[in-house]
Amino acid sequence: MEGAIDQAKMKFSRIVNSRSYTRFNQSQNPDGESSHVEVKLAVDGEEEMDGMEQEQMQRDTYTRPSRSGPWNKWRILVWVGVVLFIFCVGLLIGYSVHRKSEPATCSPGDGEIKHDPEDSPYQEIPPFYPPALDWSDLVKLLNDKLSSTAIKDKLREYSQVERIAGSPADNKIADNIHDIFKQLNMDPWVDEHYVKLQFPNSSNPNKVFFGEVEIGIPKGFLAYSETGRREGRVVYANYGELSDLQNKEYKLNINGSVVLMRAGKISMAQKVMNAAKMGAVAALIYPDPADYKTMSLDADLYGHVHLGSGDPYTPGFPSFIHTQFPPAKSSGLPGILAQTITANMAQSIFEKMKGEEAPARFKGALSSYKLGSESDKVAVAVYNNLADTKIHNVFGVIKGYVDPDRYVVIGAQRDSMTLGYAKSAVGTSLLLELAKVFTELKKEGYRPKRSIVFASWTAGDFGNVGVTEWLEGYWSSLDKKAFTYISLDGVVTGADSFKASASPLLHTLLQKTLGKVKSLRSNSSLLQVYGPRFPSLLTPMQMDDGAYPFLALSGIPSVSFSFVSPSNEQFLDTSLDEEEHLNRITEQKVVELSVKAAQVAGQMALRLIHDHIIKLDVSKYSDVIADHVSRIIQRVDTLKNDRVSKIELLSTKWLNAAKNSYSRAAASLNVDISNTDLNDFEMCRIINNRIMKVEHNFLSPYFSLRDVPFRHIFFGNGWQTSTDLENYLGDVHENKSSLNIDEVLNKFALLTWTIQGCANDLAGDIWSLDNEI
Repeated sequence: MEGAIDQAKMKFSRIVNSRSYTRFNQSQNPDGESSHVEVKLAVDGEEEMDGMEQEQMQRDTYTRPSRSGPWNKWRILVWVGVVLFIFCVGLLIGYSVHRKSEPATCSPGDGEIKHDPEDSPYQEIPPFYPPALDWSDLVKLLNDKLSSTAIKDKLREYSQVERIAGSPADNKIADNIHDIFKQLNMDPWVDEHYVKLQFPNSSNPNKVFFGEVEIGIPKGFLAYSETGRREGRVVYANYGELSDLQNKEYKLNINGSVVLMRAGKISMAQKVMNAAKMGAVAALIYPDPADYKTMSLDADLYGHVHLGSGDPYTPGFPSFIHTQFPPAKSSGLPGILAQTITANMAQSIFEKMKGEEAPARFKGALSSYKLGSESDKVAVAVYNNLADTKIHNVFGVIKGYVDPDRYVVIGAQRDSMTLGYAKSAVGTSLLLELAKVFTELKKEGYRPKRSIVFASWTAGDFGNVGVTEWLEGYWSSLDKKAFTYISLDGVVTGADSFKASASPLLHTLLQKTLGKVKSLRSNSSLLQVYGPRFPSLLTPMQMDDGAYPFLALSGIPSVSFSFVSPSNEQFLDTSLDEEEHLNRITEQKVVELSVKAAQVAGQMALRLIHDHIIKLDVSKYSDVIADHVSRIIQRVDTLKNDRVSKIELLSTKWLNAAKNSYSRAAASLNVDISNTDLNDFEMCRIINNRIMKVEHNFLSPYFSLRDVPFRHIFFGNGWQTSTDLENYLGDVHENKSSLNIDEVLNKFALLTWTIQGCANDLAGDIWSLDNEI
C-alpha cells in the first residue's frame, strides 16, 4: 500500500512541475514491459508581469504500465484523488494566468473601467492589445467629439487680447494652456528660453522722409532690422525678387539706394536680403492694393527680416540661460535698415519720384509707378530696441502603449504682433480642442500605439523662434523619436480653396485623409471639392511656415495646410487679421471650417499612432529624387552641347545610380512590409526605424548645423541643395556665371552621397544593400 501511494505522489509531482503545453510521445521500453508517455506543457503566450522574469517550469516525464495489474479499491481511490487534485490545481493556474493577462481597458459591455493606467506608474497592457474600436468607429468617435461650441468659446477667449511674444498677455495664455493640459492629466511641462527679440522704440519712433519732407511715422515694423538713419536715392523694384532687381532691361542701380518694394510672392526677409546683396542701404515694403484688396490704405504691416529661424544671435544653438557663447550673428541677418510703410505712404513717395515709368508688370493699383532718379532722395530712420526676453513653450502628452518613445507633435503658434485671429487664435483653439478629444478617446478605452505631444509655441512672428530653439535644444534625440509634425498655424484664412505644404512622405496620408473628410458645401469630400487632382493642392513649404524648421532643420516629416482665400486677398501680418474680417471673407463659417481643419489634423495624427507600421510613404521620395536628377542631367547635357570648357570631366552616372539605389531600397521596404507579421512587435519596430530615418538622412551630413541650419538637400536653403546646383548650371548656360568645375564636382559628390547614404540606411542591414557606386 505504502509503495503504491509513494509512486502516485511522485508521478503527481512530476506532472505539476511540467510545462503547460501537451505533447504525447509513446515508445516501447527496453524491457518490453511498459510504454513510455512524455507530457510537455507550455503557456500559449508570454505575459509581462511588471518587469519580473516569466516563470520557467521544468519538463519531466512519467511512465505507466502498458499491461495493468489487478486493480484494488485503494489504488482506484488514489488515482481518483490524483485526478481531482490535478483538476483543481489546473483550474487555479488558469484563473491566475487569466487575471495576469487581463488588459487594462474598459469592459466592452458596460464601458466600466477595470483599471486606469493613470492610477499607477506601470502599464500592464500587453504589447499588442488591440483597440476596443475598429478604424471606422474610431474616426466617427473622433469627429463626434469635436465640438463646434467648444471651439467657438475658445476662439472668443483667445481673440480678445494682443499677445506679442514674451509679454504678460502671452505668458498668461501660456499659463492657461498649461492648466488645461494639467486638468486633462497630460503631464504638462514648460520649455524656457532666453532670446533676443526686437521691438519698436515707443519714445523714438521709426520715420521715413522724402528729402526734407516727413512721409510718415509707421506703426508697423520689421524685427531684426539694423538701426540708425540711412539716406539714398529711392528705386522701385516691384516684389524684390532677384529677377526684378537684376533685370538689365530696366537698368536698376541698386547700389547705395533705398529700395521700395511691395509685399507678396516672397517673404519680407527674402526681399530685404536680395536688396542687401545688391548693395542697398535700406528697404521699404508696402502692401499694394492690388495684392491686399480688402485692406485700407492706412493699414500697417508687421514682420521680420531674419532669413532663417530661431534667435539670430545664437545661430545653431539653443538660447538656454546656462549657454554662454561669444557674440554671434546669423548669416541670415541682412545688415541693412528695413521698415514697412502703408500704401498711402508709398503713394506719397511715388508721386514725388521722377525717372522712367515702371514697366507694366511692376504696376499695382496705385495711381503712379516710377523707377526713380538720382535726385530722388529718401531717408529711413529705424530705432528699434533689441531686448533679452524670456519665452515659454508649453507641452502636454498622451502616451502610447506600445512605442511611447515615438511621437507625433501637433503644434500651434499662440503669439502675434497684431490681433492674430487667423494666424494664431484659431490654431491655439484647435490645439486645445484636439488635446481634449484625444484624452476622451483614451478614457473611452482607445490605446494608441504611439504618443502625441501637443505644443504651444511662442515668438513665431519673429521667425519661428520658439519652435527653432526647442528643436536646437533637443536636436540630437528628436529625429529618433518625433516622426511627424502637424502645424495648426493659419488653418483658416478663407473658404474658397485649400492649400497644403508637406514632406513627400506625408502626401499619401494627406490625400487619403482629404478623401475622407466631408466638405461644408456638399456630401463630397474635401479632395473632391477642392481638388480633384491632389497635386494641385500642394505648394512649396516656405521658410516662414511653422512646419519648415521641423522639415529642413531637424529632418522630421511635417505638414501644414489651410482653407484659403484668393491670393489677392492677403491680410496676415496686418491689422486686418481680426475676427470680423475673417468672418466676412468666410461668410461666417470660421467655426465650421475650424472643425473641418481639426478633423484633417486629428485623423492624420490618429492614423500615425494607430497602425502597426507608421503611415509614411517612402516611395514618394523616389519621384522627388527622379525629378531633381532629371533636371540636373538635362542641364549638364545642355552645357555639353554648348561645349563649355571642362564640362567633359563631369559625369552624371553616379548621381543616376544613387537615384536608382533609393528606388530599389524603397521598393524593397514595401515588400518587407507586405511580408511582415504585424503582430511581430520587434519586426514592426525595425521597419518603423527604417522609415523614420529617411527624412533625417536627406539633411546633408557635410555641413555644420551652425553654418547651414537648413541642410535638407531638397527643401533646405543653401549651397548643398539640389535646387542650388540646378540653378548654378542654368546660370552657366545663360552666361550669368562661369563654370567652376571643382565647385560643380563637389556639389555632385556631396549630393550623390547624401542620396546614396539615405538609400543604404533605408535598405536596412548591410547585407541587404544594393550599392552600385
